[in-house]
Amino acid sequence: MRITKNTKLTIDGLKLLKSLESQSVDLCFFDPQYRGVLDKMRYGNEGQRQKGRSALVQMSEETIGEFIREISRTLKPAHYLMLWIDKFHLCEGVGAWLDATPLQIVDLITWDKGKMGMGYRTRRQSEYLLIIQKAPLKAKGTWNLHTIRDVHCEKIPQTELKLHPHSKPKGLQKLLIESCTSKGDLVCDPAAGSFSVLECCKELGREFVGTNLAGALERDLQ
Repeated sequence: MRITKNTKLTIDGLKLLKSLESQSVDLCFFDPQYRGVLDKMRYGNEGQRQKGRSALVQMSEETIGEFIREISRTLKPAHYLMLWIDKFHLCEGVGAWLDATPLQIVDLITWDKGKMGMGYRTRRQSEYLLIIQKAPLKAKGTWNLHTIRDVHCEKIPQTELKLHPHSKPKGLQKLLIESCTSKGDLVCDPAAGSFSVLECCKELGREFVGTNLAGALERDLQ
């Protein structure tokens, strides 16, 4: 399959990953739509964003694991996967997804969205980004910015939330791309959503390959 870079693809995310050569990707972002969380999000008085997220088609744990194995194959050694998770998976753990791969969690960033969400007990205001590195594990020469805080505060503009209810902070994404890649490097996002990573790559002079995962999400319903 011939993949076009620096554009908004709508093909199956796994097909995209399987079309990439092994050890060809310099950085990968992955933001699955977790079934475990969305089953718990229908509180009855959700805001518009929560209703939008709840309506999205969800990915199974098995599918997420398959994506991560393919991401591991395509990543270059000592390069990074940025995996978005929520409080549910932070508490439950995601170790099983990394089994049988050379991937290991090396850090965690808390994203303070600056806006209170829903919750049965505490109200959700944060999401979490697991920083996962492919062996060999090393910071020197792979992580170039030392000003990135482990708590990042950034609000998503309402205009972006209207485009996609699961939008992520462009400011943080740009910092991570700058820290972990150089100009001309390839950044992959197989669950691109609003394609904010693509926008960041264009601004920073990086190559991008990614898709909105529509095909893969439909497959989960079959």
